[in-house]
Amino acid sequence: MGLLSGLFAAKIDYPPIDPTTDAARRIAEVESQLGELAGKVSDKLEVIPSRHAAYVFIGKPPKKFGLAWIHDGEVSGLNSLVQDHGMKPSEVEKVVDELRSVYEKAGDAKRFSTKVNDRLVVVTPSSQLEEGVHKIIDRITH
Repeated sequence: MGLLSGLFAAKIDYPPIDPTTDAARRIAEVESQLGELAGKVSDKLEVIPSRHAAYVFIGKPPKKFGLAWIHDGEVSGLNSLVQDHGMKPSEVEKVVDELRSVYEKAGDAKRFSTKVNDRLVVVTPSSQLEEGVHKIIDRITH
C-alpha cells in the first residue's frame, strides 16, 4: 500500500495554483460543494474551473474515470444524466468516449494543485477542456 500511495501522490505533484488567478477564484466559489464531493470519493479529483460550472474528472482520465459537475450550488454526475434524462447505457458510453477524446486533446494543458478540505486536488484551467466538456454536458441537459 505504501508503494501505491507513493505513486498516487506523485500524480498530484503539481505547483500550487496562484490564488489571484481567475481559476483559483472560480474554485473558491464552489469550494463547499467540491469539499462535499472530495469527502464522498477517494479517487483523484481533477477540477476544470469554468464560467458555467466546475467540471471534476474523478479517477484516472482518460482511461477510467467518472465526471461530476458543480452548478447552481449542486453537484451532478453521469448518474444524474441517466436518471434525469433517461439515457441508455450505450448513450452514456458514447458520452464517456466523447469526454475521453476532449480530455486527451487537452493533454498538454498546464496543471496545478490546490487543497480542498486538506486534500490535494488537481486544477486544470484549460479553456479547450472547459469548452469541450461544457458542450457535451450542455447538449445532453438542454
